[in-house]
Amino acid sequence: MKLKGSFDARRLRQREPSNWGARLAAALSVLLATLGILLAMAGISGLLGNYAALAELNANRPLAAVLSVLGLALLYFGVRLWRRSRIRLRRGRELNLSPHLMKKHD
Repeated sequence: MKLKGSFDARRLRQREPSNWGARLAAALSVLLATLGILLAMAGISGLLGNYAALAELNANRPLAAVLSVLGLALLYFGVRLWRRSRIRLRRGRELNLSPHLMKKHD
């Protein structure tokens, strides 16, 4: 069969839905993870040393402990959300496979 000049194979594929929601979720999760790292670093430095810039954290040990736990929790949830949104973005452009078959690709 001879192909004509006006043939476009892209018209045969279905148009992919936009995945702005997954992209925004990925961006938000990166911000959460970054904030978690910064809070955890500030809390741990307040627990460990006597730095002049962290005078309030040096005087208040429970506040430093709460900040470090809150920072680690934000880091955990940010990484989890980022992984879920990344998987969602990847599954949108690949074959529709069962989740246990996609383990090697994630």
